[in-house]
Amino acid sequence: MAAYLDQVELFAGLEPAQLEALARGAQLRVFPRGAVVVNAGDEAHGLFVVQRGSLKVFLMDEGGRELTLSIHGPGEYFGELALLDEAPRSASVMALERCELLHIARPAFLALIGASPECMQALLRNLVRRIRALTDNVHALALEDVFGRIHRLLESLAVPQGEHWIVEPRLTQQEIANLVGASREMVNRIVRDLVVGGYVSIEPHRIVIRRKLPARW
Repeated sequence: MAAYLDQVELFAGLEPAQLEALARGAQLRVFPRGAVVVNAGDEAHGLFVVQRGSLKVFLMDEGGRELTLSIHGPGEYFGELALLDEAPRSASVMALERCELLHIARPAFLALIGASPECMQALLRNLVRRIRALTDNVHALALEDVFGRIHRLLESLAVPQGEHWIVEPRLTQQEIANLVGASREMVNRIVRDLVVGGYVSIEPHRIVIRRKLPARW
């Protein structure tokens, strides 16, 4: 566990003894696909580090409408905001597939960032990245059409594998709709056209981008 934590940016630069102490205090928690890890409004007791799997961070209104804010994968972490300001959780988090998470309790996390300038700097860099990402999302929602938002989403999630780019695990059309702020029906039409045009293929567990997506549709 200490060796894995050493690969997480937040803990990079820690001494081996610090990593070992952090690992001893961390708890491994396993969540199946669809499990809610935290709910908006919950009291915060710790930070989560993703070891395996992927999760979505989302908000839901009283009418059940959902907006997905971000997706986290291995090596990323979430839940630090509520630990810093001692406020309730600001958003909910759900597993998109089976997930293994390391839970680091509030006292250990606060002691670590208090004693390690490197951890505080990494934390600030991550917060700045998230603010920039949220700013980009607001810009896209306000100024881009639905195709532009889907284009941006797929490119941000895809990783190269051989000759193609892969989005894995595969997002459902409803999950894509929640991420881009559109209806599932609109997403269905655009994805169908991309498949017919040979730009993407939808496989059981992943989306394959077979050639560069067009700038406009």
